[in-house]
Amino acid sequence: MKPLEGIKVLDLSRVLAGPWCTQLLADLGAEVTKIERPGVGDDTRHWGPPWHGEGERKVAAYFLSCNRGKKSAAIDFAQPEGAALVRRMAAEADVIVENFKVGGLKKFGLDAKSLRQANPRLVYASITGFGQDGPYADRAGYDYIIQGMGGLMSITGLPDGEPGGAPMRVGVAVVDLFTGLYTCVSILAALYRREKTGEGANVDMALFDTQLAILANQASNALVSGKDPPRQGNTHPNIVPYQPFEAADQPIIIAVGNDRQFARLAEMCGHPEWTCDERFASNGARVANRDAMVRLVSEAIVSKPAAEWLEKLEAAGIPAGPINRITQALSDVQAQHRQMVRHVAGVPLVGSPVRLDGVRADSDLPPPALGEHTDAVLARLGVEAAEAARLREAGVVG
Repeated sequence: MKPLEGIKVLDLSRVLAGPWCTQLLADLGAEVTKIERPGVGDDTRHWGPPWHGEGERKVAAYFLSCNRGKKSAAIDFAQPEGAALVRRMAAEADVIVENFKVGGLKKFGLDAKSLRQANPRLVYASITGFGQDGPYADRAGYDYIIQGMGGLMSITGLPDGEPGGAPMRVGVAVVDLFTGLYTCVSILAALYRREKTGEGANVDMALFDTQLAILANQASNALVSGKDPPRQGNTHPNIVPYQPFEAADQPIIIAVGNDRQFARLAEMCGHPEWTCDERFASNGARVANRDAMVRLVSEAIVSKPAAEWLEKLEAAGIPAGPINRITQALSDVQAQHRQMVRHVAGVPLVGSPVRLDGVRADSDLPPPALGEHTDAVLARLGVEAAEAARLREAGVVG
């Protein structure tokens, strides 16, 4: 039995943050029904190339990444009859996840106040760019914009003055992904509390809040020092040496986390005297003398090929690794052993990283075709075949 078996989730979200949250809930066993616009569906169905499948099953790879384990019901809730159908589903749901602009669902009677009045046990999670209140509450939220506004781009990329030096976004939409994860955690906490109180909850998640939270040590550095952390490329603001180094044939990452590891690295590089040099004897000293330290380590590492260094570093217990392309990472022996790449109904997917009691929490349902489960949803609501046909003809469902 999966931990969330029996929990019904109504997914009114689209693109990434909301779908990432509901995909995790589906992996954990919840029954997730995704409501999509007839004939169009989630915007990300069309965010290709690359594409998977052909004809009616043709869908963008982007959509596949965040919608496994769900059922799709194509219902136009902009029409009164469609909104009424969704409200009937909400009356039986445990969780709703939506990412419309603040107040955008009120006109359909699908806002938190309306639905929780009819179903007090409902956990209603709203994801927006800036939250349900504040001077920016009415603004739309996009990961790229939030990475810029929230400070992440200011610490990502090469420093000013270096070739290519400029603020840079992270290569995946990390704000959306983290917001999806925080939303999932909040939902699970609300469900746990509901077991004690019988009451649901309103979950208010903002991309901007999440972005500030995940600045982590960099935000703490700024609060303590009163200074903006600089962009440092692939180096670390608080630890040295902790960056890529060019071996004789290709770069490798060496991540020295403490003085004991540094002593082993110094000996491996043929310079045990580094540990006695006051410039390098402690991490604080190495940070203060970063340029000199990096130059010396670089001169040593470039003398041998990457494979030889990686073998020695592993044996010495010094964290190190190659810089793989995505295809290399997905085909790595560790990824294969952990079965992180799956084929579900012929669809290639990256599997869930969650494991409970040695069993991966992962759904066996592939991402749904648009409206694939509309008839089943209508039947569960007691809508007879003739009425379903009329609704389909009117464009209320698809």
